[in-house]
Amino acid sequence: MATPILPPLSAETPGILRRSVAPAPGIVHLGFGNFHRAHQAVYTEAAIASRGGDWGIIGVSSRSSAITDAMHAQDMLYTVVEISPEGSKFSTPRVHTDAFVAAQEPQRVVAVIGAETTRIVSLTVTENGYTYSPATGSLNVSDPDVQHDLANGAAPRTPIGQIVRGLQQRARTHGKPVTVLSCDNLADNGHHTQRLVREFASLLPAGEAAEALQWIDANVTFPSSMVDRIVPATTDRYRSLVAEQLGYADQIPVPAEPFTMWILEDDFIAGRPAWEAGGAIFTDDVAGYEQLKVRLLNGTHSLIAYLGALSGAATIPDAAGIDYIEAAARRVLRDEYLPSVTVPGAVDVDAYEEQLFLRWRNSALGHRTSQVGSDGSVKLRQRIPIPALEMLDAGAMPHYLALTVAAYLSCIAPLRGFDPGNHANAMQDPARGTLQDLAERSSSGRDLAAKVLGEHHLLGDELATRESFVRRTGELIDIIHRQGPLAAANAAAESTSLLPAQTRSIR
Repeated sequence: MATPILPPLSAETPGILRRSVAPAPGIVHLGFGNFHRAHQAVYTEAAIASRGGDWGIIGVSSRSSAITDAMHAQDMLYTVVEISPEGSKFSTPRVHTDAFVAAQEPQRVVAVIGAETTRIVSLTVTENGYTYSPATGSLNVSDPDVQHDLANGAAPRTPIGQIVRGLQQRARTHGKPVTVLSCDNLADNGHHTQRLVREFASLLPAGEAAEALQWIDANVTFPSSMVDRIVPATTDRYRSLVAEQLGYADQIPVPAEPFTMWILEDDFIAGRPAWEAGGAIFTDDVAGYEQLKVRLLNGTHSLIAYLGALSGAATIPDAAGIDYIEAAARRVLRDEYLPSVTVPGAVDVDAYEEQLFLRWRNSALGHRTSQVGSDGSVKLRQRIPIPALEMLDAGAMPHYLALTVAAYLSCIAPLRGFDPGNHANAMQDPARGTLQDLAERSSSGRDLAAKVLGEHHLLGDELATRESFVRRTGELIDIIHRQGPLAAANAAAESTSLLPAQTRSIR
């Protein structure tokens, strides 16, 4: 049954979303996509409703104007469609004051970050948006856009460049402090963002760099956070649902699962909304929750997506409903990811696991395997190396982590003659071209794994030295190509976890 929780429609323009008063801006959000609109915006709506405050959000899209154009046409409103097998619930956050596209108005990005009214700059730009080198974790100074931003202060292209140039404007004008809040799936995302901002600032001309760094260190905080909510892409299905149930046209409704979580470090130098009114948790142990999310949830989610795509499953619920995929997902979660996680005391691991599988089985949501499997070259580097290395150092082979990598490479860079299917082919990945070139020059799965992991260092320098893991990944690629993903999962299940003593520490 549909449960609308909406402002009244305007009598002058029936069937169109309208509001009477917009909140005053206090937040600039970079990465104005579906996730932000179904997550941070919802918490901010609850915060303002509970305790007030000038916390309106200016949304900044990177390149596409699809959402910003629709937001302006709809008086900065949209519908969040909460989807579950029991029915749908609807809400309309009323927190956005403006929206624009950074690529079209780069100077304006600097201006709004530098504005005296801005107290928080938040980000959901994906891991790839931070323009850092996965191999080192440092700013990728060879990136053409980073080089452009270092040379051109007025019209930066990258989020890190935009932030630094905006902070410089604050320092030169009113000098008021501000918080930079990363909401992306990066390990220790607050400190990681701070490091990239400082690295960028340090590369400015000497006098300019010293001034910027001194001001940033004294006037900017970078709290860490962990966000969690499954938010699929907008489709005509959700547009039609809103029109049928609520009687108005919304071009950009956001579908989302009922579950939502936000864990934050409470380090906001210029104040913050009362996000706890929406259920946000403030704690000193963000890292523990982050490990749960990045490894148990995201890592397992990746395996489900890649095995599912290779098995012809269009959605995560379809994939999670396949017996062998569920079994593999439970094994990688319990046996290989969990031992590497320091679980927060408030978390019941058994209940957390069952909750994850309930979320993944939400057939009403229909999260696509191609969406979850995209950008694996960046995501897997955040998820796999630490638990894999810990197991290898203990003398055990992480077969299911190797299976995750093998399934990923089979989707993104299959060997000649192997078709991974439409869902795998629809996955987007910044390294697809490079990996496909390596696959073209590989004679087998073992050869491909050696090139990608051992020579290209896709998962980092340390794991590249572990010949046993590289070899096992290659073996599983060959099984996928010759016998299919089910056979590869069975091979992982049947294998012994102990490594021969002489191969326990290959460096």
